[in-house]
Amino acid sequence: MTAGPLSSRGPGATVVRPVRWPNRGSMQPVSTDHSNMAERLQKIIARAGVASRRHAEQLILSGQVRVNGEIVRELGSKADAAHDKIEVSGRKISADEERRVYLLLNKPPEIVSSLADPEGRKTLRNLLRGFPERVYPVGNLEYAAAGLVFLTNDGELAAHLLKRWDKIEQTYHIKIKGMLKGEDLARLGREIGARIETLRQPDASRGHAANYWYEVRMRSSRKEDLRNVLFRERHPVEKIKRVALANLTVEGIPRGRYRLLRPEEIATLRRSLTSRPPRRPH
Repeated sequence: MTAGPLSSRGPGATVVRPVRWPNRGSMQPVSTDHSNMAERLQKIIARAGVASRRHAEQLILSGQVRVNGEIVRELGSKADAAHDKIEVSGRKISADEERRVYLLLNKPPEIVSSLADPEGRKTLRNLLRGFPERVYPVGNLEYAAAGLVFLTNDGELAAHLLKRWDKIEQTYHIKIKGMLKGEDLARLGREIGARIETLRQPDASRGHAANYWYEVRMRSSRKEDLRNVLFRERHPVEKIKRVALANLTVEGIPRGRYRLLRPEEIATLRRSLTSRPPRRPH
């Protein structure tokens, strides 16, 4: 049960509608008179980048969230980040802190796709020095792989992406040992549910290309299948680079650098998460 908004009783007068907590018998104010701006607390916390939406729910249930000085334990409780004082584990969330940012980073190989590594290897944090907001990578890219990494402090979008991760089309450029024949491209593509095409080879003009590059479009859940199938065919993967994730591409971003996404790119990404994936031709 959530609290109602403040109601006016005469000019300048406001009254808090209290909430009776189940099995507690206490009365605690939760929401404010800015009801048209109120949002669920877990959504505000996730958008501020403090925690994912699921983790934010756990923080609320464990009594680590306060609104205007009062502990809130109801998942349905709402607040207005612009006017209410919201604290999570003693840390205040302000409206300014809720600025959502979205980054595309071109990860070099041998960089861990996280912000910390117990083995002391370089991480994405080394590439984000000087960036003012705290952002988190969504999904994973192997240590030896290069290419696109999406980072954000929008916990709600991150959770939605991860929920549909295995259904999002991703594009990789891979270098394998040897060369695949034309019929192999179609056969292996059908086997793993991917589209495999030959790329222009860097050494082709000099006639030195022995190990070939290919573009592979597939769902991330099939990436290990791709490695296993190519190893079975005696064409093990030597290098791999992610160049696209849904509508986002790494094109134009130098290795080890990043760029901010434009609002229209994020809007397209959100739409792609709610649309049905196109059927692949047989």
